Amino acid sequence: MGPLAGVQIVELGGIGPAPFASMLFSEMGADVLRITRKQETDRGIKGFDRRYQLLNRGRRSVAVDLKNPRAVEAVRRLVAKSDALIEGFRPGVAERLGIGPDDCLGLNPKLVYGRITGWGQDGPLADEPGHDINYIALTGALHSIGLKGGPPVPPLNLVGDFGGGALYLAFGIVCALLEARMSGKGQVVDAAMIDGASSLMTMMYGMHAAGLWTDQRGSNRLDSGTPWYDVYQTSDGKWISVGCNEPQFYEALLDRLGADRSALPADRHDRQGWPAIRACFTKKFRERTRDEWCEIMTGCEVCFAPVLSMTEAPLHPHMKARNSFVELDGVVQPAPAPRFSRTKPEIRHSAGSTGQQGDDVLRDWGFDAEEVSELRAAGAIG
Repeated sequence: MGPLAGVQIVELGGIGPAPFASMLFSEMGADVLRITRKQETDRGIKGFDRRYQLLNRGRRSVAVDLKNPRAVEAVRRLVAKSDALIEGFRPGVAERLGIGPDDCLGLNPKLVYGRITGWGQDGPLADEPGHDINYIALTGALHSIGLKGGPPVPPLNLVGDFGGGALYLAFGIVCALLEARMSGKGQVVDAAMIDGASSLMTMMYGMHAAGLWTDQRGSNRLDSGTPWYDVYQTSDGKWISVGCNEPQFYEALLDRLGADRSALPADRHDRQGWPAIRACFTKKFRERTRDEWCEIMTGCEVCFAPVLSMTEAPLHPHMKARNSFVELDGVVQPAPAPRFSRTKPEIRHSAGSTGQQGDDVLRDWGFDAEEVSELRAAGAIG
C-alpha cells in the first residue's frame, strides 16, 4: 500500500544506518530483501532477542555465506532484478566479495547502488574504523552540543548514524531512482555520515559566518544559551521545555509564570540580562510539579512541552491520538513516518519474524525449490 510499492531492494545486512534506511523503505512499500551473514543466523545478544531488534522489522531475510561462490552468484542474481541495493560495509569490502558497484551495475545498468559509511568512500580517513560519535566530532556538530562550561554531549547516535547517515542515504536513493526512470541509467549513491551531519549544520554555519553564533557551547539561540530556549526542573524533580523565541510566545510565558516584569530586563536580547531571566524561570518552575505546569501552559501559545521519558512518551494523549507508537509482537515501538493521504505506510513483518522466511522469499524472488535446495546443500544459505 505504501508509495514505494513495486520497488525491489536488496539490503546487504549491517548495523546502524543501513538497516534503518532499509526499514524506512520497507514501511513505504518497497519489497526489501535483507541478506544476512550465515554465521549470524543463530547469534544474538543476551537479553536482546530478535523481536526487540526493531531496525530489522518490516522485511524478510535470508542468511548467506558471502565467502561461498554459490552464495555470491545467488546475490548477484537477486541484484540483477532489483531497483536498488543498500550496502553498509567498509570501503572495498563489497568489491572484494564480487558485489561491488562495477559488478552489480554490469549486471543491471539501471541499478541504484546505495552505500553508507562514516568517513565516505575516499579521503585520508576512509579506511579508518569509527562510530557515530567520531564522525560527528569531525563536523562541528558534537562540539556545538552541550551546556555552557561543560563538555560536548553525544546526542545518542541520532545525528551521525540516523540523521546524517540513513536519512541522507534514503533520500539519495529515492532521488537516483527517480532519475533512473528518466535516463534509464543507474548510479552509485555515496552517503557519508560526515557529509550528512555537516549538511544538518547548514543553518548554524550560516549564523556562525554572520557572527550570530559562537563556538562556545551553551551561548547561542538554540543550544540553551538563551533562557527562553531551555529546559527547567519542576518541584517533583521532572523537567519541562520552553522554546519561546518569538516575542509573543515569550510574553505569554511571562504571563503564565506570573513573572514580575519590573524585575526583568526591558530588552530580553541584552545578554547582560540573561542571568536574571534564567534565575526567574528556574525559581518559578520549581514552584509546581511538571503535570501542574502542563495544565497551566497547554493551550496558551507558550511553546511548551514536558520532557518525557521513553516510557512516558507513548502514553501522552497527543501521541496516542496520532498513533505515533504501535504495539507489534508485544513490543511498543514508533510507528512508520511520515504519513500519506492515499498510500499508507505499514510495518509488514515484526522484527521477531526476521530470518524465518528464507526459502519462501527466495522463491518469490525467482528461485525454484530445486535451486533453493541446491544452495542449501552447498552451504551457501542458512
